[in-house]
Amino acid sequence: MKKAWKLLLGTILVLGLLITAIGCSSSEQPGDDPAQSGDTNQTEVFKVGLECGYAPFNWTQLDDSNGAVPIQGTQEFAGGYDVEIAKIIADGLGRDLVIVKTAWDGLVPSVQSGTIDAIIAGMSPTAERWKTIDFSDHYYKSDLVMVVKKGSAYENATSIQDFSGAKVTAQLNTFHYTVIPQINGVEQKPAMEDFPAMRVALESGIIDGYVSERPEGVSASTANPNFVMVEFAQGQGFEASDDDVAIAVGLKKGNPDREKINEILAGISEDQRLTLMDNAIANQPSAD
Repeated sequence: MKKAWKLLLGTILVLGLLITAIGCSSSEQPGDDPAQSGDTNQTEVFKVGLECGYAPFNWTQLDDSNGAVPIQGTQEFAGGYDVEIAKIIADGLGRDLVIVKTAWDGLVPSVQSGTIDAIIAGMSPTAERWKTIDFSDHYYKSDLVMVVKKGSAYENATSIQDFSGAKVTAQLNTFHYTVIPQINGVEQKPAMEDFPAMRVALESGIIDGYVSERPEGVSASTANPNFVMVEFAQGQGFEASDDDVAIAVGLKKGNPDREKINEILAGISEDQRLTLMDNAIANQPSAD
């Protein structure tokens, strides 16, 4: 009886060891984890953040016409100059482009955290932004303008000083907003979240004008016949550095793609850039 009991205990022990061994062999080992083995699509995509609301640089539309790209997690598509530049860069990097619709204030934190790989959103490489992220070489350069209502007292302005007493604003957390005090006697209104909001405010009379870059000014006046873009002769407009009025790709500090991206951008001729912008202005939605 004692021998039989020992034999039973031994059998149970052996079975237990076999079950343990089988369990260990079937469980995931460190090398089987896709995140650790590198077997992931992360290196095969190029995630670009943009507002999808800053025509003609970027906007949202309901189909893929004119080369628009799907917006991640939605049934919508993104089009515009920034999207065309993003497509060229993604192709040059050998990756699939993924558009991630991101609020303006969320762009820098998103690229810092790795949620997106790059900001291609009409962003200027200002000295302040250089403190937190890196930038590529410029991929567009423009001038600052004012967008006003047709028939207003400011439609025929030739100098920024003609806007003395006017209610003026610009987008939140942009260089545009910081130049408004250059206008003597201006009534600087609170900054607004995005350009669609400013267009609504201008239409309703809440503001007399907003500061923008020339392509957006052309876009606004093209999309809405009630708007006029006011340009200024040299010495009569806003003072700004080259970086302040230029646009570049925003990247996380130390991103190794920066050099390759600069090579890709250098391969885009000035004529091609102008054509891309002309097409973006022509293809923009009639209203944002």
